[in-house]
Amino acid sequence: MNYLEFKNYAMKVPIIFSRDVLLHSNNKQAIRNQLTRWSSRGLLIKLRRGIYILNEADRKIPVSKAYIANQLYGPSYISLEYVLGHYGLIPERVYDVTSVTTKKTMSIQNSLADFAYSHLKPKAYRGFEVFKDESGFSYLMATPEKAILDFIYFNMKKFRQPYRKVLEISYRFQNIDILRPERLKMLVELFDNRKMREISQALLIWIEEENVK
Repeated sequence: MNYLEFKNYAMKVPIIFSRDVLLHSNNKQAIRNQLTRWSSRGLLIKLRRGIYILNEADRKIPVSKAYIANQLYGPSYISLEYVLGHYGLIPERVYDVTSVTTKKTMSIQNSLADFAYSHLKPKAYRGFEVFKDESGFSYLMATPEKAILDFIYFNMKKFRQPYRKVLEISYRFQNIDILRPERLKMLVELFDNRKMREISQALLIWIEEENVK
């Protein structure tokens, strides 16, 4: 297979999985070697072992980092800082993509971004919705309420009383009036943790104060 033949195939898919390319090949090692050469020449962008996208000039289907994050390591959904930044709940702009997974913690770096995956117990693996990127590809992303609870969970050791001060000053949460109190109350129970409940209660009181202004 030459590159032109490969490109004609690859232009029809958002992400190239080597397992799919190898499926109909009689010489799998030769195909692997070609993928490696094309990657070293910049014709392919390697996302992780066995997963590629075409270079930007040859790519006809735009793919979002959100969609790629779900595909690189799963099951997973996007959450934590990336979602908090997306909804304006923190002032910082977040470029790396943060996700949670029921599998082991993992970090994947490539030329597009750093993709971080934090392990979450299966019982708490809820609170996400299906979104579509500009090309119509589906990905899973936490609701604002679940993203902030996931963040609290993974940073809980850093929380000291008064919790409101940590939320408002240390982590600089903002625009909290977009959070739905009833959804927060429901989702925090997934973690079955007393300190999580106490921190979320401080957040709920803050939301109530913001909503009556």
